[in-house]
Amino acid sequence: MKPIRIGIVAGEVSGDMLAAGLIRELKRRLPDVSFEGIAGPQMQAEGCVSLFPMDALTVMGFEAFDRVLRILDIRRQLARRFTQDPPDIFIGVDAPDFNLGLEQKLRAAGVCTVHYVSPTVWAWRRWRIHKIRRAVDHMLTLFPFEENYYREHGVPVTFVGHPLADAIPLRQDQAGTRRKLQLPLDKTIIALLPGSRRGELKRHADLFVETARWLHARHPRIHFVAPFATEQTMQAFEQALARSAGSPLPITVTLGNSREAMAASDIVLCASGTAALEAALIGKPMVVTYRISWWSSLLIRPMLHVKFYSLPNHLAGHELVPEYIQSDATPENLGRAIDRLLANPHEAEAMSDDLKAMHRALRRRADVRAAQAVIALLPAETRRRSKTQRRGGE
Repeated sequence: MKPIRIGIVAGEVSGDMLAAGLIRELKRRLPDVSFEGIAGPQMQAEGCVSLFPMDALTVMGFEAFDRVLRILDIRRQLARRFTQDPPDIFIGVDAPDFNLGLEQKLRAAGVCTVHYVSPTVWAWRRWRIHKIRRAVDHMLTLFPFEENYYREHGVPVTFVGHPLADAIPLRQDQAGTRRKLQLPLDKTIIALLPGSRRGELKRHADLFVETARWLHARHPRIHFVAPFATEQTMQAFEQALARSAGSPLPITVTLGNSREAMAASDIVLCASGTAALEAALIGKPMVVTYRISWWSSLLIRPMLHVKFYSLPNHLAGHELVPEYIQSDATPENLGRAIDRLLANPHEAEAMSDDLKAMHRALRRRADVRAAQAVIALLPAETRRRSKTQRRGGE
């Protein structure tokens, strides 16, 4: 019998992680399945054949024109391969600028298409929903409000939950993580997460350092911890510390350990993005901020359709965590918001309780639910064939 064949494309590290979990669960249920497309190391470790290197899809900013042409050529080659020899199903994991165009071509050729991780169409550039409707047979979303959005716009959808919610424990050992990071047990710890990209550090490093100074002047027993994903971003923050006038801050700067730093802290100050979601899943009271260039702000503002920027507030449907964006992002505003949480422990505890409830709502065994949704899209004959082969191998 012909084995089940799945095409799958991920374009970055986070997509590689999501896709690897999905592949693992599909293999448990479809023992005769094979995977090919564009895969990172985690996907390849699960047996996915990568036809092109995953980092070939990465374009940062305004890169050379020949890089863009190369990406378009890769998409054409994949479209030709999968239309001439169609897989049973195709799954695009995130990377919407690449995958949606490929999915549209494959779906027009009769290939069933799944897109895993919703583009932020609900937040900005809403016109993309028309392309999604043409390109995608089924959308798999990480957040419940995204499921509602797609249902309203006539796109078949399944909310599967967030793999981070599955990976992060519901309970945290604050004292244990403080010992691990060699942080003081008897002080208030504020975690500073200004971003994971160099551009974010350029805009946020001085802001976070000056906010720390504002807080320390009023709360001498505060100790700060600042984790960084790369040597470059850590160095950028250390340069901001060196530029700052005054006595040295009581701060521990560490490479990696971002979740541990948040778990060890009492309050988190972070840039909007994945760090805010992780802080929410860890259940930490937080203040969120973000700055972009004035030029980018000018371009993006007409395309935005949301009241809130941070994921915790999107999920809550109201301003659960304070957020300060662009000109509102000042050391005084951020410092006062943290100072309020320090002065009102009941308010901080209530925020933490709401965030823990959010964690439980997103903890759905995402890999399993995604695999089940994909299998349900396979033709009944194909599913029966797989069951027959599985029984034959037992």
